[in-house]
Amino acid sequence: MTSLSVEMLAADAAEPITSAGNAQLGIAVLAGIAVIVLLITKLKMHAFLALTIGSLALGSFAGAAPADTILSFTAGLGSTVAGVGVLIALGAILGKLLADSGGADQVVDTILAKASGRAMPWAMVLIASIIGLPLFFEVGIVLMIPVVLLVAKRGNYSLMRIGIPALAGLSVMHGLIPPHPGPLVAIDALDANLGVTLALGVLVAIPTVIIAGPVFSRYAARWVDIKPPENMIPQRPSEDLDRRPSFGATLATILLPVVLMLLNALVEIVVDNPENGLQKVTMVIGSPLIALLTAVLVGMFTLGRAAGFTRDRLAGTVEKSLAPIAGILLIVGAGGGFKQTLIDAGVGQMILDFSENWSIPALLLGWLIAVAIRLATGSATVATISAAGLVAPLAADMSTSHAALLVLAVGAGSLFFSHVNDAGFWLVKEYFGMNVGQTVKTWSVMETIISVVAMAFILLLSLLL
Repeated sequence: MTSLSVEMLAADAAEPITSAGNAQLGIAVLAGIAVIVLLITKLKMHAFLALTIGSLALGSFAGAAPADTILSFTAGLGSTVAGVGVLIALGAILGKLLADSGGADQVVDTILAKASGRAMPWAMVLIASIIGLPLFFEVGIVLMIPVVLLVAKRGNYSLMRIGIPALAGLSVMHGLIPPHPGPLVAIDALDANLGVTLALGVLVAIPTVIIAGPVFSRYAARWVDIKPPENMIPQRPSEDLDRRPSFGATLATILLPVVLMLLNALVEIVVDNPENGLQKVTMVIGSPLIALLTAVLVGMFTLGRAAGFTRDRLAGTVEKSLAPIAGILLIVGAGGGFKQTLIDAGVGQMILDFSENWSIPALLLGWLIAVAIRLATGSATVATISAAGLVAPLAADMSTSHAALLVLAVGAGSLFFSHVNDAGFWLVKEYFGMNVGQTVKTWSVMETIISVVAMAFILLLSLLL
């Protein structure tokens, strides 16, 4: 396909696919989301298929021609994968290098050697936040849970006192901090500045993770006082390695892409001249693609070669890291298709009219929409993608900082009250050996605290900026 035909497709997709009124569009949105919820929760259909079918249903209920709906969906899918697909792949490679080389273990062991007693929950939230920077949430849980169980067992701690801070660190990173898929997609949909979003995200994340982690874990440990289940304590992931990367090298590699992106944001604020030589350089090295690619290349030496990996093993690690993200890419892409179908159906304008008539602040509206979709589908990523698409028109006239805050508001809403339709709920339940009620009183409440507290700090920042 030529670049001209691609541009024509994009232009066509930007045109409204229906002239339905707000009432019909509202019904279409509810019907489309209901189809997705039904397919995911009742029929256990894969989220990619559910989002695809839900998008077609949305267009049909909105009165759009099938051909127009298909064009909107495919255009949205393509643009979303083009925008974030490579970044997700690079993040997966870096996470796999971190796990297989023993670098994650090195960070864990070093920090735990210096922490004990009351400091342990704070050490766990710090470890999880660091480890959670480059890792997908599910990968982070699988990596952190063995550490949590071992620390709780060896130190005779309540599992919730150790586990909640670790889960909070991972969840906050997943919902608020790029390069995780949800924030990246929201940044792309709202045309927000990644560096500014990252900087503000860190500001919101620090107090949020403290309140939802070490502070809440005191109460969670009283409500659910359990010991780690013996049958769930697995082998450490890197015990077969002869040597491991150093703590300093591992930490530097993990933080490298974050530092590069923050540097770019800082130079943009201070210099604010696209023709300046320094800003030209930082715009390149601080772009998400180059920052993550740099971290991966550096990690091959600081993590892989430091652990004694041969070239063949390095190649194998990279290859193994890419296979598991196929499903994630398809879900993210289909979510982008659903988002574009929403926009082209005119739902964005409907949301604009709604917000004007009811005087709901854009940040609060984005959070509420993400909360509703999160509760309905159980997927933080689906909630982020869909909500970002719905509120995208509101970001058109926003300042750089407020567009970034809208991204964070959507991300915060996507974490609200994880329950039985969320895969993470069952993962935590099984690993910690809890029943459904215990999981709701700990994990679900923790997720809700993260969502509400983060939103409170986002609103506070909106008043200051």
